[in-house]
Amino acid sequence: MVDSRKLSHDVPCSASPRPALPGTASPIVCVVGAGHGGLATAGALALDGHRVRLLNRSADRLAAVSAAGAVQVEGLRSGVGRLEMATSDPARALDDADIVMVVVPASGHRTIAALCAPHLRNRQIVLLCPGRTFGALEFAAALRRAGSRARPRIAEAQTFLFASRVVAPDTVRLFGVKRALAVGVLDAADRTACIEKLRLAIPQVAPASSCLETSLENLGAVFHPALAVHHAERIERGARFEIYRDHRSPELSQALDRVDAERVGLATALGIPARSARRWLDDVYGCTGPTLADALAANPAYRGIEAPTTTRMRYITEDVPCGLVPMSSLGRVLDVATPTIDALIDRASALHHVDYRAAGRRLEDLGLESRVLHRLRSSKRPPELAPLAA
Repeated sequence: MVDSRKLSHDVPCSASPRPALPGTASPIVCVVGAGHGGLATAGALALDGHRVRLLNRSADRLAAVSAAGAVQVEGLRSGVGRLEMATSDPARALDDADIVMVVVPASGHRTIAALCAPHLRNRQIVLLCPGRTFGALEFAAALRRAGSRARPRIAEAQTFLFASRVVAPDTVRLFGVKRALAVGVLDAADRTACIEKLRLAIPQVAPASSCLETSLENLGAVFHPALAVHHAERIERGARFEIYRDHRSPELSQALDRVDAERVGLATALGIPARSARRWLDDVYGCTGPTLADALAANPAYRGIEAPTTTRMRYITEDVPCGLVPMSSLGRVLDVATPTIDALIDRASALHHVDYRAAGRRLEDLGLESRVLHRLRSSKRPPELAPLAA
């Protein structure tokens, strides 16, 4: 058993911070989560010279990183990302942090909000990487339920910054990095200050019109459930194949395109800017193809990423309840048909013997009742969520 007290210590940071912009201070970044995305984010930001802390609920998961005082980065970039702190103690990790980057599966947002609630402060930036669908709203609601009186600036990214995989307990391999990262801020009054501060650490940050835009540009929900459900038999019998590239069946190709069309239809119904997934892949990675399946296969950043070894992982356990379920629910409220999304929810629920509709994000729990959505839909102004963030 690892002694958690030994994992909650400060590790001297030997990296030199990048010069801050005139009149600004370099932000202290706390990365929450030590999985594929969290380890990549902490390591890459530390390589850039930022003061980085890594917080994880499980102390055992931090043992190797804590012992090294760093994250080993390989692949697209390579080097040793020295950390200021690796800890399982939220009070120490969050103290004086300017940016709190929550890089965990969206199914863990409620738990992380409850963990952080006593320690967050006013104007601290909380960035969900990613929020998936309505993540910022769920995080804010969870903070209120936990009794937090602080008013942090809550934002959500449209996706992960990196395509990455943990290859050893303290080592992460980077396959690709986004050229742009759309970020929606829950309260429009916080948008400018939030985006400016985030860009000091992540230059790729680009402001979205609102969290509705980032929520409905949740492409993990488009890619992952269809891939995982279609290949469920191959995954469960342990076949090794590249999940984003080895999927040339006409049925899967059509399903991917239909899910994306239904997502775009929901955004259009609310008057929200919406790119197709193929357009997004071209904008972010510079790859394209006649179908979404072809564009995924052409993406060099996804090359080498193998299929999971079980279907009980985030491609279904996160992307169905935190992506497809709220989209389906939104479709019912707005009277927009989502037959392919609904079929994938049903197939995933049957596969895992779980009612993902009941377990997923429900609009009424997030303050997005029918009357609010119809008000947003009929408004002539760009959709804002500031009244719901209070």
